[in-house]
Amino acid sequence: MRHSTGRHRRTRTLSIAAAVVVASGAGGVYLGLAPDGASAAATTVTVSTAAQLESAVKGAAAGTVIQVRGGTYYPAKTLKSTANGTGSARITLRAYGSEKVKIDGSKLADGSWLAGIYGDYWTVQNIIWQNSPAQGFVATSSVGGVFKNLVTANNGDSGFTLRGDGTTNNLVQNLDSYGNYDAAGHGQNADGIAVKFGSGTGNRIAGARLYNNSDDGLDLWQFSSPVVVERSWAYGNGKNRWNDGAFEGNGNGFKLGGGGASVAHSVNNNAAWDNMLHGFTENSNTGAMRLNRNTAYVNASSGFYFATGKARLARNLSVSNRGGLSKLGSSTVSAANNWDSGVKTPAFKSKDATSAGASRQGGGALPVTSFLTTGSGAIGSGMG
Repeated sequence: MRHSTGRHRRTRTLSIAAAVVVASGAGGVYLGLAPDGASAAATTVTVSTAAQLESAVKGAAAGTVIQVRGGTYYPAKTLKSTANGTGSARITLRAYGSEKVKIDGSKLADGSWLAGIYGDYWTVQNIIWQNSPAQGFVATSSVGGVFKNLVTANNGDSGFTLRGDGTTNNLVQNLDSYGNYDAAGHGQNADGIAVKFGSGTGNRIAGARLYNNSDDGLDLWQFSSPVVVERSWAYGNGKNRWNDGAFEGNGNGFKLGGGGASVAHSVNNNAAWDNMLHGFTENSNTGAMRLNRNTAYVNASSGFYFATGKARLARNLSVSNRGGLSKLGSSTVSAANNWDSGVKTPAFKSKDATSAGASRQGGGALPVTSFLTTGSGAIGSGMG
């Protein structure tokens, strides 16, 4: 990945009288006013058709801000860019103001991704990515990406994916990813978030809800650098909701490795419930992962499955998992979890998950809920 090293030349702003239409694609790309009424920089692009959106993404450069007006967009091909922003001149793709934007892949060719970003320093926020034939949103070998307040729903493979070597310092914040299912694989590949087949430090997932996907909520298969996962929920994954007679979805809440990688991921203050396999699992990752203050509840197998690696588990809470509270190997370090000797299991304030599925708070934070909260500052997730 080449990174921009030259200076970014600042373009002048446009007054109302000077606002112009620049021919680019079928409908033109419009340079006009920012949502607050101030004149926009010449690199601010406001789009209102699928053709304009495709052209704007393809033509983005350092400093470009693409604002998408409210509505549902049906691109004719994958929204793809190889452009790099910089730390001081990011590329931004976002909904216009508070308008609701859905980008729908139902008219794409079989096997197509809905979006593929191959560049650095992108900010993508406040957009719903849905109904792709394959992956919903994919960032490959991206540096410094901020992916915030997104929804990836009902796609034909994983909803949101980070992949490739050089995947460094990306933030995925307040993502809802649900209903993703790969029919061709009978559900064995479609995760809520996949951080797979790559490497790069500084990647963080926070405030995600990963639910009702055919495979896992989170999957870190063959990603060979540590990932931080915090304040996220995974539930209802791995259930055959598609009447697939050959269904093969796994259904782990948090799958923390696999494929030979030995990585010390950090997993804190998350919750996994009602998944069809484990709540949290090493999945053969022998690295010294750290899991602190997580909660696993009514998963079909173990709450915490760490049978072969060197994980360190502390102050985690496991309740009513049908395969047992935990399954730990001799190299696992376990302290102050509710399955350890002398540690009491606090009662939940609520076992009704309804409020966990409510609308997010202003700014995109997870909803306030009493579900799986205990009032304890010593053990289990704080659920927020």
